[in-house]
Amino acid sequence: MENLIIVGSGPAGVSASLYTVRANLSPLVIANGMGGLEKADKIENFYGNEEGLNGAQLHEKGIRQAKNLGVRFLEAEVLGIREEENFVVVTSKGEIEAKMVLLATGAKRTTLKIPGRKELEGRGISYCAICDAFFYRRKKVAVVGNGDFALHEARVLKPLAESVVLLTDGELQKFSESPEFAVETRKLAAFEGTEKLEAIRFIDGQKMDVDGVFLAIGTAGSGEIARQMGAQLTQGGQIKVNEEMETTIKGLYAAGDCTGGILQVAKAVYEGAAAGMAISKAFRKIQ
Repeated sequence: MENLIIVGSGPAGVSASLYTVRANLSPLVIANGMGGLEKADKIENFYGNEEGLNGAQLHEKGIRQAKNLGVRFLEAEVLGIREEENFVVVTSKGEIEAKMVLLATGAKRTTLKIPGRKELEGRGISYCAICDAFFYRRKKVAVVGNGDFALHEARVLKPLAESVVLLTDGELQKFSESPEFAVETRKLAAFEGTEKLEAIRFIDGQKMDVDGVFLAIGTAGSGEIARQMGAQLTQGGQIKVNEEMETTIKGLYAAGDCTGGILQVAKAVYEGAAAGMAISKAFRKIQ
């Protein structure tokens, strides 16, 4: 049982880890890559970064600082979180129980830019299998994605749907284990339907009749995880938090780009610090 799991090793997650490790909470940071910092070339507008480090260098420096203070890191993909007596974080390396969780994976920027996607959202196109699987009982569904997040969503749908197929949209398969589902590798051209989704058209002109499509491209971002858990989001899809960075689910916090606002390192560090102090304070009350 972990006291605190921090999902994401960017500025928000590492900042929170620095405050909580000094409060003797022994946080565990789970991350799969560095997120948005990877594409940051030269950062000249962050306090103390006199050298003008790029995103990767700043990320490495932050992790090294946290490790020197005793923060533990686990390289794994977080596939989802469920709420039982405590939180159960489902990862590519197993399930881990925690008393509190901080979501800090940044803002997910991956989407599917093909005709019909925007028009049919909520009318056959969904982003959350746990939320919407019930509506597709005994129906034909597809999951778009080429990694473990998509495989996890397909497995959520399997007990209810008539059939489930994985669509990689022409991307290389990155599943950590062989899927027990049919895998279609052709590139997608469009989603088709009038009042609701009726079919998927591939680049070669052929069609596949489906009742529902679930988009699970890349890895699960903080917004996707929060939505699955039932936490409230803003109209723009960001995670809604209070002044202590706690979501509408008690014990679940969020910080950084996933809460909206300016997408800057300084803002992420501040919110990570605010979340770290609030979490530390909350633990003192229950001990």
